[in-house]
Parts: sequence; structure tokens; C-alpha cells
Amino acid sequence: MWNYMFGGSQTQKKELPKKAIVELREHIAMLNKKEAHLEQQISEQDGIARKNVSTNKAVAKNAIKRKKTFEANLVKIQAQIDSLESQLTAIESANLNLETMRAMKQGAKAMKQIHGDFNVDKVDATMDEIREQVELSEEISDAISRPLGAEVDEDELDEELAALQQEELDNKMIDSVSTPAKKLPDVSGVPKLPAVATKVEEDDEDEEALRALQAEMGL
Repeated sequence: MWNYMFGGSQTQKKELPKKAIVELREHIAMLNKKEAHLEQQISEQDGIARKNVSTNKAVAKNAIKRKKTFEANLVKIQAQIDSLESQLTAIESANLNLETMRAMKQGAKAMKQIHGDFNVDKVDATMDEIREQVELSEEISDAISRPLGAEVDEDELDEELAALQQEELDNKMIDSVSTPAKKLPDVSGVPKLPAVATKVEEDDEDEEALRALQAEMGL
């Protein structure tokens, strides 16, 4: 449709709608000025007719005649403005649609170019390769982290530790059985203090405790 309407090169096709829009707007602006001028003339002739309707009927009649001519021209001008505005709206809408389709076509072309070297199978294959490399990296990291010496079985360590603990416990039990009971000290040779001396010492201690309590209480 656009080829039929505009023809020519791609540049001309792109510029012609814009040029038509500009020309239509300029022509509508000119017709608006013409419309305003006719409305002014109609108003003037109406004033002349009203002024002379009683005093000079011929002048009033000619004024009415010119007024009607101006009114007829005004109707034509207004119809032209309506037609041009409708055409302008249609061209602007069509040009907007054309520019939108051109932008969408350009976007589709760019996406096609981007995805030209890709498809679902290639993407899946690439992801599988990435997963394999990640797994390989983890295996290498684990291998590097392992100690260089001989590995020790943790179960064997636990068994040996338990045996040592049991051996220590057995030794303690044997020592407790073989050690003789402690004897009380022999006090048979120590002379016993007289009961009176013991009583005096207890009284002295009580007296001393009483004096300390009175000193503490300020007595």
C-alpha cells in the first residue's frame, strides 16, 4: 500500500508522509485565518444592515447580500478545514503505524541476528558442559584438599582410645584394692590433761569470745 501511494526510494517513502503532514498543517492554518477574516466581514455587514435598516433600506439590503455571500464562503472554508483535519489525522495515524512497524521490524531483525548462532540444543549442550566443568572443578578442589600422608581409619582411632581408657580404669581399681587402710595415730602414750585444766581453757575461750562481741557492739 505504501509503495503504491508514495513509490520511489526508501528515503522518499519515509519523508513523504512527514512532508504531507507539514503541508496540511500549513494549509489548515491559512484556512483558519481566512475563516476568521470572513467572520469579521460577516459581522461588519450585519452591523451595516442593522444601522441602515430604517434609514437606508438599499444600503441595508446590499449589506445583507454581501453578508450572505461571505456566509456561503465561510461554510465552504469550514468544510475544507474539516476535510483537511480529517486527512491530517488519518495520515498522522498511518505514519505512526508505519514507524511502529518499521521499529518492530528492525527489532525483530536484531533479535534474529542475535539468536542466529543459537538454538535450544546448543544452549542445552553449553549448559551441560558448564555443569561438567563445575563438577570437575569441585573434584579437583577435593583432591587438592586431601592430606598427602596415609589416611587413618577413624574407627581404629576410636577403638584404640577406648582401650586406653579401659586400661586406665583397671589400673585405678587395682591400686585402690592393694593400698592398705590408713591406721589411726597411736595416742596411748600421750598423757591426758586434767579435767580441771580443760574446763579452765574452755572458760577462757568463752570469755574471750564475749569480750570480742562486746567490742563489736560498742559496749
